[in-house]
Amino acid sequence: MITDGLLMLGVLLGLSCVLIVLERTTGWKLFKYVPGMVLMYLLCATLNSLGVFSDDEATREPIAQVKDVLLPAMIFLFLFGCDLRKIIRLGPKLLLTYFVAAASLFLGMVGVYVVFQSFVHSEAWKVLGALLASWTGGSANMVAVQDILQAPEPIFGYALITDTLMYSVWLMLMFASVAVSPKFNKWTKADTSYLDAHEGAFDSDKKPITATSLAIVAFGSILVSTVSIWVGGLLPEWGVVINGTTWSILIVSVLGLLIAVTPLGETAGSSEVAGLMLFVVIGQIASGSDFTAITQAPIYLLFGVLVLIVHAAIMLVYAKIAKVELFSLAVASTANIGGIASAPVVAAAFNRQLVPVGVLMALIGSFLGTFVGLAAASLMSAL
Repeated sequence: MITDGLLMLGVLLGLSCVLIVLERTTGWKLFKYVPGMVLMYLLCATLNSLGVFSDDEATREPIAQVKDVLLPAMIFLFLFGCDLRKIIRLGPKLLLTYFVAAASLFLGMVGVYVVFQSFVHSEAWKVLGALLASWTGGSANMVAVQDILQAPEPIFGYALITDTLMYSVWLMLMFASVAVSPKFNKWTKADTSYLDAHEGAFDSDKKPITATSLAIVAFGSILVSTVSIWVGGLLPEWGVVINGTTWSILIVSVLGLLIAVTPLGETAGSSEVAGLMLFVVIGQIASGSDFTAITQAPIYLLFGVLVLIVHAAIMLVYAKIAKVELFSLAVASTANIGGIASAPVVAAAFNRQLVPVGVLMALIGSFLGTFVGLAAASLMSAL
């Protein structure tokens, strides 16, 4: 059993290193179905379930403090690419489609919870809020909501498993939808000519990562994080959702958006460093999980299936009424459920020149996801 806090932190960092290297260099098919981040959760939770990590609070304190600093820093860096000026250029129809997709997931999550709340843990609303944050933003938003609401770590694992499985199935469906795009567009009587204005838009050359850029994003983000935590602790708390952590997340989110419209937002390495931080944050959460209660997982998988059914139904009705083409529908849906990693890929499957549309839609979620998840959690707790 590991009883030394720094050793425990070292083990989590070591596991992160191994998984990141394997995922980026081996080309193993395993990582196509189970992302390295999910494997990180499963490995750390397994080690904790086997009693490798001590439950002593003093042992876990160092990694908890590291996570508290890395979480706001990670969100701050992920928002560097979220230039609001470029997002506005998408136009009202594409933006409306994105927000309808997010709203349908919100309604689906709250509606399914109202029906099945008696079958789940009394604090399941916290976990489902975190899951919705992932499905309207990304993994960073998911762990942010988990941290703000202090969702129980054991059942948080069910949300992560549900997120991974449902995302994989949904992504396959979005790719498959490309084949029926002409028939779908004929059914909705959609006009696709307005997409021509976005072809090849917003393209830019990626700058090389240097020691200078790494210093800016790594050390600068940690400075912003620590200051935001300090300021957040001085601000008032309201209810179960608005607390010091909420304020610090809001502060770094606004600062991230401001940085994104300046030359500093183009600093190379921001997303890469944020991705490394995400592994550590996931590892800390997983180290408090216990698989001995895994029998509760199926109900959360059912939640995921039902929410996606509601989402699909609302999107189909919207597409018919607003005469929306399948490209916008699929990319908006993937930008919510899949995030920045998959929305551009789905966009490319329809039209490689429209990849930036997928990127920008996903970036909207990277900012809004946390607050959508918190709003849904607050509503579910009231219900």
